[in-house]
This record gives sequence, structure tokens and C-alpha cells, in this order.
Amino acid sequence: MLRARRFWPLALVAAVALFLAACEGGEEQPATGTPRAQQPTGAPITIGMMYDGTGATQLIGVAYKAGFEDYINLINSKGGIDGHPINVIFCEHGYNADRGVECYENQKRGGAIGTVTYGTPITAAVIGRCNQDQIVCTFPGYGSAAAANGERFPYGFPIAASYWSQAGAAVRFVLDEWQREGKSGKPKIAYLFYDNPAGNEPREVLRTIAQREGLQLEEVAVPAPGTEMSSQVTRITQSIRPDWVITHLFGSSPSVSIKALKEAGFPLNRVVALVWGSGDADVEAAGGWAFAEGYYGLQFTAIGTDLPVLREITEMYRSQGKQPPDLMTKNNVYYMRGVANAAVMVEGIRNALRQKGYPITGADLKAGIEAIRGEVAGVVNLNLSARDHEGGGSVRIYQVRGGRWQLARDWFQGYRDVIESFVYR
Repeated sequence: MLRARRFWPLALVAAVALFLAACEGGEEQPATGTPRAQQPTGAPITIGMMYDGTGATQLIGVAYKAGFEDYINLINSKGGIDGHPINVIFCEHGYNADRGVECYENQKRGGAIGTVTYGTPITAAVIGRCNQDQIVCTFPGYGSAAAANGERFPYGFPIAASYWSQAGAAVRFVLDEWQREGKSGKPKIAYLFYDNPAGNEPREVLRTIAQREGLQLEEVAVPAPGTEMSSQVTRITQSIRPDWVITHLFGSSPSVSIKALKEAGFPLNRVVALVWGSGDADVEAAGGWAFAEGYYGLQFTAIGTDLPVLREITEMYRSQGKQPPDLMTKNNVYYMRGVANAAVMVEGIRNALRQKGYPITGADLKAGIEAIRGEVAGVVNLNLSARDHEGGGSVRIYQVRGGRWQLARDWFQGYRDVIESFVYR
């Protein structure tokens, strides 16, 4: 009894200490088993992200920004990167190049060591500044394809299949399907494209591939804003009569093309869209999933609502007593592109901190991104280097089947020798 009385105050002190330790730094562990949010302990690292929330591509931009923001919030909820929270300076530019330059300058003044440019016209307007200021500028799946050359564009990173690589992959897919179906000869291909710098960019690559393969290639331009293309589709279906159509359209024009081609009787399982015509919203606006059955689209990220990273984001929202955004499911394709771009930025920062330690500069982030090899966050497949800022140009092909996008072909490349001859000429 004397021994018990002697030690009970020590036991009480230990119990109190354990209780305080459990409560320190946040709320109690949720009963569901969701990991408790961790508070970052280090100084913030600042990056920028531009997007279109009001202009011609807002259908893309709003979901793209949401995915980017959610992934950064997920990382910060886990304590940041090595304890450093990521601070993002968001800037809406309405797909206007002048406003995009203002965004860049504001983000530079705010201390951003890297930024997402969003949009080919904006990228063209700021890429020189990125190189001069040594600020990493990423533009996945758009911008100048020539920027894949890291020696010429040291701070420009397409970090996804460029329009050149997308065009090469689309032709490779068409020819492989033609062979798989046991057809003789070579398919006739029509290229239906938005008549602006982005739409025109793959034309020379397509011509080079067509000449090598002995393909008949017909080019059909769609003038801005791309909301009417009955004359173009009439020319395709009644005059050209191609076996396949490759489309390269943006904003609201992809849905117009799907609807017009379907109504003209052209089979949608002979249409393959480059990445900006391969969104959920494009299908919905065209008439819905049943209407667009068979339509193919390129992707440079994994898509779908059952990806592990989306489960993590969903749990983050629920642990905060919130519902995840509808955009995660209703505009999944463009949401996932935002997630993927944020994940690449995060991986680049993580590599930079390992290589250099805090603080890091734009030059350190550049080296960190160039060190990325393989799959990132389960959503994008890259093999970057100081020479190759595109990361290999791999894509996936999905098809509209049974009311959703279904994987038709896993990661592959097309005509890398042709693409590299353009990149490094």
C-alpha cells in the first residue's frame, strides 16, 4: 500500500502528459481512421498558376484550376513538402495574352519560382521572360512544341505530349487500328483543326509522317470561334470521304465537331481527338454519352473517378466536414490535368529540396523537374531530362463506351524519330 501511494502522483503526471501530447497541434484523430491533418513547420515555397475562368476556354480552365488547387491543398494537409507549405498565387486571365503577361509579372513579384502559363497564346507571350528571369514555366499539352528542347528553352517545360507528339501518336493509333482490322492499303485521313497557332502547329509533322507512310492527308481548317463547321463537315463527308478524322479543336468547338460529324453520318469510332477535344464537357455538350458512343480521345494523364489520388482528396474534404467538388466527377478529364500538373510541380520541388535544401530558386526547381522519371502520383508518366523537357511524349487513348471514357490503349508514343527531328533541328 505504501509503495502504491508513493507512485500514484507519477502515474497521474504521465497520464496528463500523454493526454496533452495527443491533443497538441490539432483535433483528435477521426474515428474513421482518416489521417489527421499535419501543420507545415517550415517556410512556404511560392509558385504561380494561371487559368481561364471567364474566356473562351473556361470550360477547361475552371476544372483545371480546381484540380491543381485540390492537390496542393492535399500536400499541405500532410505537412507540405519536407515541412514546407506550398503557396500558390492564382491568376485568372480570360485567355488573353496581355492579361497573361500581367499574371506572370504579378507572380514574379510575389516570389514565384515557377508557374503554370495556361494557353498557347499566353505561353508564347511569356516564354522569353521565363528564360530571362530563370522562373520555371510549365505548359502541359499546349504551348510551343519546340520548347521540348531543354537546351534552347531551359525554363520552359511542356511536361506532357506536345501537339507534335499528339499528332504522331494519333496517326500511329489510326494505322495500328487499320492493321488490326486486317484492311489493305493505307487509310485516308482528314485533319480537322482550329485555325490558330495551336491548331496549325502539328500540320508540318502530319505532312512529314504522311509522306513517309504514303498516306493521303487532307487538312480542313475551322475559323474562330469554331461554333459553326457545317461547311467543313460537308466537305469531309461528301468530298474527301476519309477513313479516319483526326481533330484538333478547343473550347466549345470539339462538341460542335462531334455533333456535326454524327449528324452527317460519319462514324464516331473513326474519329480521334487530340487532348483538348477529349473532355467530359465536350461529350456532354455534343449531346451526351450515348450520342458520342465510339468517339476516341487522347489523354496525357490517367483519368477516371476511382484513382487513388482522388480517394485521398475525397478523404481530405470529408475530414474537413465538406463534400468534394462536383468537378472531380462531372469534368474529371480537365480536373485530372490540374491534379497532374500540380503533382509534377510538387515532385520537382521535392527533388530540389533533396538536391539543394531550402531555400530553392527557379534554377533549383528546373533541376528538380528534370530529375523526374516514371509515374508521378499515379496519373502521369514522364521521363524528363535537361535535354528533354517534354518527358517522352507518351499518351493514352480512351474511348466513349457505356456512358464513360474507357481505356482503349495504354501509354505509348508515335514517331519519336520524326518528333525529335523537329525538336532538335
